[in-house]
Amino acid sequence: MFRPKYSISDKIIRQLTDIAVSKDIVERAKLVPKWELSLRKEALIHTAHSSTHIEGNQLTLEEVSQLALGREVSAMRRDKQEVLNYLNVLSHLEKYSPGNAFSAATLLKIHKDLLKQALTNAADEGVFRNRAVVIGHRNEEGRAVVSFRPPLVSTVPGLIESFVSWLNLPQTKEVHAVLVAGIAHYELVRIHPFIDGNGRTARVLATLVLLARGFDTRRFFALDDYYDSDRIAYYDALKSVNPKTLDLTQWVEYFCEGVAFTVGRVRERIEQLSGGRRRVGTEPQVSLTERQMSIVEAIGRTGKITSREMQAMFSISPQAVHKEMKKLLKPKVVRLVGKGRAAHYELN
Repeated sequence: MFRPKYSISDKIIRQLTDIAVSKDIVERAKLVPKWELSLRKEALIHTAHSSTHIEGNQLTLEEVSQLALGREVSAMRRDKQEVLNYLNVLSHLEKYSPGNAFSAATLLKIHKDLLKQALTNAADEGVFRNRAVVIGHRNEEGRAVVSFRPPLVSTVPGLIESFVSWLNLPQTKEVHAVLVAGIAHYELVRIHPFIDGNGRTARVLATLVLLARGFDTRRFFALDDYYDSDRIAYYDALKSVNPKTLDLTQWVEYFCEGVAFTVGRVRERIEQLSGGRRRVGTEPQVSLTERQMSIVEAIGRTGKITSREMQAMFSISPQAVHKEMKKLLKPKVVRLVGKGRAAHYELN
């Protein structure tokens, strides 16, 4: 059975600690944006763009955003299909949830949906490769240089079954979700079970592992953004694993660093809104609309805001301002200070 080799380095411990702190702040913050309207939607679009861009897709972030809204963009059919497939898989990730156990069928289904109508040969969709592949590039002299030879075709089904069995072990379920997701990401890339789309499938699998383990149930962490921001570092991290020893320590360090960065970025956004305030006891989180977020952020910058300033900011009437602020006064997000012309609102 597959048994990953890695050491828990000081760097990994530090990153896991940072992840836990940031995640706790996000989950316990008093104020949060409307999940479906902001962070989740933003993460969905960024992830679809980044993961396909890593593989050479030419669509811009704006074009991916337009496709997510159901609008047409002028681009190559394959590029559009790849992004639409990725958006569809991420939007319905729960349907791939393994329940009690992961399986090879889960991976095949993910691959089929990711690569639908996006491969030269449709027969390669959702099936393990039936021929050898090599990973390489052209050097300055134009010669082909092989950088990675995946396992033999005949070994793929067995390697996948061994890997999936490890994912389902009781002992594996005791390992930190981020470590398991990182290991799953690498091992699927190493086995390279498909003719094409291995990287995309591995990145979706890592996200699914985190979701299944209850790490990112609200789906607002766009991990693939980190990989795409420096693709050379991403590929170097994957290549850091010695093919003879298969020691994953350096790769796991990189993966944890990416999660820490991504969760930390969400934390910064939440802290801008909440001013570091956390829920007390069973006090519920207050979900803010885009307009309410703008109001809270404006108060955070200047310390206060008046009705007249909000009227100018949003081109709305005094009555509309009053109605908006009632929604923030009731849960004690803000307080009214003063009367008459001197009246203004401050954060509670």
